[in-house]
Amino acid sequence: MLLIYFLIINIVTFALYGIDKKKAQKDKFRVPERTLIIFAIIGGAIGAGLAMLFFRHKIRKKKFYILVPILIVLDILVTAFCFYQNLHIVVTEYDYTSEKVPENRDGYRIVQISDLHNQFFGFDQGYLIDKIKDADPDIIYVTGDVVDAYHTNYSLAVKFFEQAVKIAPVCYITGNHEVWLKGERFNSFLAEIEELGVHFMDNQALTVDDYMLVGIADEDLNNPDIGLSISSLSICLAHEPSYYKKYMALGADIAFTGHMHGGQFIIPGKGGVFSPDFGLFPELYEGEHVYDYGDGNTMTMYISRGLGNSAIPLRLNNYPEIVVVTLHSAE
Repeated sequence: MLLIYFLIINIVTFALYGIDKKKAQKDKFRVPERTLIIFAIIGGAIGAGLAMLFFRHKIRKKKFYILVPILIVLDILVTAFCFYQNLHIVVTEYDYTSEKVPENRDGYRIVQISDLHNQFFGFDQGYLIDKIKDADPDIIYVTGDVVDAYHTNYSLAVKFFEQAVKIAPVCYITGNHEVWLKGERFNSFLAEIEELGVHFMDNQALTVDDYMLVGIADEDLNNPDIGLSISSLSICLAHEPSYYKKYMALGADIAFTGHMHGGQFIIPGKGGVFSPDFGLFPELYEGEHVYDYGDGNTMTMYISRGLGNSAIPLRLNNYPEIVVVTLHSAE
């Protein structure tokens, strides 16, 4: 979306300078210089510079031949900064130790992918896939919003799953964007990725590698109707962290969530700024959170900052994140 913005604003700016040149040649009403400067300032400096050279326009105006080159340099720096903020993937590692972790699962590595939102990370999602491979997972959890309702690209999501299942078993639940997209096309998408080997976990419970795994569909977060075993390690996959009491009511030892996009912009010492519903400074936006059941048992919830963006196309101080949790036996 950032790339689209920069392309459009520069094309529009180039066109405005060209229109103004034509009007000047015909001695007609001109595009105000203030407008031309504003479009250069808001990201169209490269288009302005190219127009000045191509149309030989405004090249003798001091405020243009001095300001526009400065703005071009600033645009390149700001663009590079924004793309780095949005495409540089970090891996956050946690260790989880419990008596419920079987000794034969000590060192078991879980990779969580959340809120991909059709973000492009190289050909066939190669950059993202390489990061997942480097994490050496035993299993991969995808906790919703792998596609985006505003710029939907099912083929890009399929490419991700196609590569991910070659690394480790993949379990997937829906987020709010998949709920908005439900219909014939989304059902075809589900069928396609299940054929690839993806385990679709919406409102499903099963035993995986000696522990109990449950997935909750985003549209059913208010009334999850699935029980977990309290005798063995129980893991819950859900999209939204604000329902953590529901996950505790199910008996979860661990919950994996996302949805919050890390608050979109992170202010040091203050935290994330926005929640997806545009609430300010949400308490739950990233990290590891431990809740006490009151009887000596706890639930640990991991909130991924996610990988992509949706309505707000920019992250600041909030790199796309892969979460890795390594299980350890306390026995």
